[in-house]
Amino acid sequence: MSSILTNNGAMVALQTLNSINSNLSKTQSMISTGKDVASAKDNSSVWAISKVMESDVAGFNAISDSLALGESTLSVAAQASETVTDLLTNIKEKVVASQEENVDRAKIQTDIDALVGQVKSVIGAAQFNGLSLVEGTDDVKILSSLDRASDGTVTASDITVNRMDLSTSAGTYGSGTSLASNATASAAAVSNTANTAIVTVGNTWAANDVATLSVAGIEVSFTAAGTAVADVGDGLAGLINGLGIEGVTATGNGDGTLTVSSTKAFEGVSVSVGETTAGDGDVLITTLNGTGSLTATSGDIDERAENIALSTSAAVKEGDGYKVTVGGSSYNYVAGKGESMEDVAKGLKTAIDSAGLADISTTVAKDATTGQWSLKVDNAGSSLAFSVTGNEDGKASGGLFGLDSIDVTSNSGADAALGNIETLINNSIDAAASFGSAQGRIETQSTFISNLTDALTSGIGSMVDADMEEASAKLQALQVQQQLGVQSLSIANQAPQSILSLFG
Repeated sequence: MSSILTNNGAMVALQTLNSINSNLSKTQSMISTGKDVASAKDNSSVWAISKVMESDVAGFNAISDSLALGESTLSVAAQASETVTDLLTNIKEKVVASQEENVDRAKIQTDIDALVGQVKSVIGAAQFNGLSLVEGTDDVKILSSLDRASDGTVTASDITVNRMDLSTSAGTYGSGTSLASNATASAAAVSNTANTAIVTVGNTWAANDVATLSVAGIEVSFTAAGTAVADVGDGLAGLINGLGIEGVTATGNGDGTLTVSSTKAFEGVSVSVGETTAGDGDVLITTLNGTGSLTATSGDIDERAENIALSTSAAVKEGDGYKVTVGGSSYNYVAGKGESMEDVAKGLKTAIDSAGLADISTTVAKDATTGQWSLKVDNAGSSLAFSVTGNEDGKASGGLFGLDSIDVTSNSGADAALGNIETLINNSIDAAASFGSAQGRIETQSTFISNLTDALTSGIGSMVDADMEEASAKLQALQVQQQLGVQSLSIANQAPQSILSLFG
């Protein structure tokens, strides 16, 4: 049936043309924007995911900037610590040269002072945008990642860089909880009194009996001329003195005993006895170090130095300070982050050495069996009070504490400087190694973030970007369809005109 009121063909043609025009508009939008999903109405779920990922990409771009800033700061610190290591090595060369007594130590000291000033200059200048990693002890956190959990929550991750304090500051001794139980002094005073062993010649001696006595690994033998034990004792004493062992003397007491004395500061002296007899002669070490009996035939005379024995179990925290009193003066060291009892012992040694006390010498030792660290203090002068204590909550001493107190103008100063400069060099090497390790971590993370950003960007593109080849082909097809739709609509609109012929 034909109708002049309802043109069904025109309505169908118009609907088809509208659909074609809509698809053509979308295709043209894809071509102009380059996106298949340009807004939420195109595909709400894909659009939402893409926007979340785009925000992550923006965050990772900011993280790349943070890592670049951190890497630059670390580069400055690493260069500074390596330069300081080289300067300290130069100072060590000067200190070694000062060990000879026939050199101009005053000129060597002038060179050392100039190098110390250069070290301080390097440390003072080693900052990037105001941030220095070679002064202070607080850790520095560098933003390294954004971690998105499955529930959508986001947390920031950091790379923690340890500051390595290479300043020469003495720190500040605290007044917190007592640490006195972590350190024990071997005596209440340190003096120049020799330690001794009493060697007793007893029983009956016959002519040609041979008494042997070994001191510090050197053996002497005395052949008895008769039965007098006093002759044997005095004869052994004379032979020991004839050896010329530094710090070791022997005295015949005229009663069959002799006293072997040692003033060696940091070295024990072994003593052992024996005999080859025709009669019943006997030689025994009956008293060692003046304290008690020894019925065996050998032993050691202890070193003269007193010691500060440090705990083998207590942990060392930042701000823990230990103080050694020698005479009327006290010398302290305050530990920094991550330090140990070894560092405390070496720090206390540096503190005492820095005072330049003429008769006082120090060394640091570790017990091979127990692993216990100790500071040994020797006094070649009159007796001085000796004690140790400790407290928490101080401000840490700098890693190059004691550097500006190096003084090689005296024998004692030159000796002390040789050990202390090694400690300072090790501290600067540790700092350089720590910074180098952190640089490696940041470089690795920076590379990962760059690759991750590229991967995320590519993933977002695969979701929302338009396939331009497909869009181009679709555009051409839709343009043809549009033309056909227009023609179809035109034909449909002409259909009512044919009805007029029925009334002609």
